[in-house]
Amino acid sequence: MKKFLLSLFLTLIFTGVSYSAVNLQDMNFLRTNPTVRIKDITDVEGARGNQLTGVGLVTGLNGTGDNSPMAVQMMRNMMRNFGVTLDARSVRTRNLAVVALTATLPPYTRPGQTIDVNVNTMGNASNLQGGVLVQSPLRAADGQVYAVAQGPVIVGGSSAQGANASRTQNVPTAGRIPGGAIVEREVPSDYTMGGQVALLLRQPDFTTAQRIADAINRAYGVVAYAVDAGRVEVNLPGQYVQAPTAFLANMGGIEIEPDTTAKVAVNERNGTVVMGGNVRISAVSVAHGNLVVSVGETASVVQPEPFSGGATVVTGRTDITADEEGGSVIAMPSTTTVRDLTRVMNSLGARPRDIIEILQAISKAGALHGELVVM
Repeated sequence: MKKFLLSLFLTLIFTGVSYSAVNLQDMNFLRTNPTVRIKDITDVEGARGNQLTGVGLVTGLNGTGDNSPMAVQMMRNMMRNFGVTLDARSVRTRNLAVVALTATLPPYTRPGQTIDVNVNTMGNASNLQGGVLVQSPLRAADGQVYAVAQGPVIVGGSSAQGANASRTQNVPTAGRIPGGAIVEREVPSDYTMGGQVALLLRQPDFTTAQRIADAINRAYGVVAYAVDAGRVEVNLPGQYVQAPTAFLANMGGIEIEPDTTAKVAVNERNGTVVMGGNVRISAVSVAHGNLVVSVGETASVVQPEPFSGGATVVTGRTDITADEEGGSVIAMPSTTTVRDLTRVMNSLGARPRDIIEILQAISKAGALHGELVVM
């Protein structure tokens, strides 16, 4: 009975393993793009964020601030606002730092809500850890103040220094104040000009734009049309003229299958290769081999003859050997897919950097039907 149960258990295990392996092999690699919601690949025109900038003072530093003339001047200006006049020679600025402030005001943000603020040193301060930003205005490109920032700075790095050594981890001269700015002015966002809504594609593509328009028309009648690869205009249906928010909420949930341009992105610095699923390769032969060059240095001592008056000399000898490892030549048929290309690359034993060189050579040969993007 025990042997029967053991054999049954092993049979189930191996059956599951083989079934899983079959599923992995039979995966549908021909379908390159999944179905996604319209709101996940588009933005509504008119509903956009706005960049805010400012300059401020971070105080409370433990001797890691900056002593630049800019810091002295800002300290004097701040104290002058409180009725205190300081002489430039009496200002000690090692406990404060001049910082640049940046933030993004999201759409639909109302006065009284808070946004995050990025803080970066502008002088020679070495560490913002433990600092507190003094109240500072944040302005947009029109020069108007849209938010006011203040609060303790959170730094993701650290720095320690001794008499003979120092250690720095990450970047201690940049930090963040979560929810550190209070919105004081609202940016109007009108996204329903003339009873019409415009959708902007994040990845412009003519096919995707037309598919979005067709999907909307199937759901609401003929109300949408693709203007170009990056814009789809939609006339609000009659029942939604007074409720555009409800229309955007319902329309954004419609699913389509986006189309993408065939691209191969390579990063030669770190050996990253990302290939789109719709990349095709014409009939081509690929040869791959490695030339290994070894350089060795050997030190030898030369002794003079006895009583010759010479000196002992250390000389070096350089040995250079070159070994070309066996390569392979593999022919790939026309309309090769990414899956086929990956299998060929693995059979060649190619590393990521080798794959980058092979892809560049295939592109130069005119056999790569897609855009090769070098990052």
